[in-house]
Amino acid sequence: MKAAILQERGRNGLRVRDVPMPVRRPGEVLLRVHAAALNRVDLYMRDNGAGITHRLPQTLGVEAAGVVVEADADSGLEIGLHPGKKAVVYANAFCGKCRYCLAGDQPLCLHAHIMGEHRDGGFAEYVAMPARCVLPLPDHVDLVEAGALLAAYLTAWRMLFGKRALRPGETVLIAGVGGGVAVACLQLALHAGARVLVTSSSDDKLARAQAMGASGGVNYRREKVAKRVLEMTSGEGVDMVIDSSGAASWDDSLRSLRRGGRLVTCGATTGSNPPADLQRIFIRQLEVYGSTGGSVAECHQLLALFASGAIRPVIDRRFVLDDIGAAFDQLEHGNQFGKVVVTMA
Repeated sequence: MKAAILQERGRNGLRVRDVPMPVRRPGEVLLRVHAAALNRVDLYMRDNGAGITHRLPQTLGVEAAGVVVEADADSGLEIGLHPGKKAVVYANAFCGKCRYCLAGDQPLCLHAHIMGEHRDGGFAEYVAMPARCVLPLPDHVDLVEAGALLAAYLTAWRMLFGKRALRPGETVLIAGVGGGVAVACLQLALHAGARVLVTSSSDDKLARAQAMGASGGVNYRREKVAKRVLEMTSGEGVDMVIDSSGAASWDDSLRSLRRGGRLVTCGATTGSNPPADLQRIFIRQLEVYGSTGGSVAECHQLLALFASGAIRPVIDRRFVLDDIGAAFDQLEHGNQFGKVVVTMA
């Protein structure tokens, strides 16, 4: 089969090669992959990978949607994973035994092996994963859209509705709209009945976000974000900020919050050590918390919404597997609005 193999760090180290098919172990499902979206972690794995236990060569890709080829006869029938069934992969191969898994909080699993990070991933014609990590899909869903769902949209779901859920009528500021998680947050927040404000350095992205339903946008290259946000909220500030940028936006994110507001972060693309501004945090009683991925229960909630047609992933561009280098370039340049997806055929 064909797969995108990282042989060494850097752009030239990622190559599409012919490799042996994965061997399905008992308790696993073999999936013929139809589509898999790119994510920032794929770029990190390609160029750095520090802090993630893995060995090269390795197949990249933390997402995959496709069709079941093989599954255990008993467990496959029990959970609906028979050959020919459409399915999507929950990338976190959790242990199911640690305190966090037993509590249903699989993203905190102590022994997780994530597809595309710790084990071979979804940029391949076939992938094998534990059956508990392969979730059946209705026959009517689009597999390209499904392949763009479980990294950005599940991350967005947990950020918005996890520790202290965004409520109808609240206002949320999404920093750096255009990336997959930010666009997913925009869609899900609007679906939840919240008012959404966005920032970007691109007037085109701001216009696209407002066409989707955002109430206002701030170009951070030309305007002071916190000042403008306060103007748009009658001096009060927003209830929640979604920030995946880190150092570059952190100060504005904190200053844009109302008293008692909360900031949720899932990334640090511009730096991981911004000034803490502790006085602002404790005097205004702000909450700051991190978020990564989502639980299996949250995944099922998201999939139900997707299957109903209420949420459809925004796809910026599609590439075939042989052109995966160009797909990585598209993501790296940051010009996309929504997801960049690779199809296997």
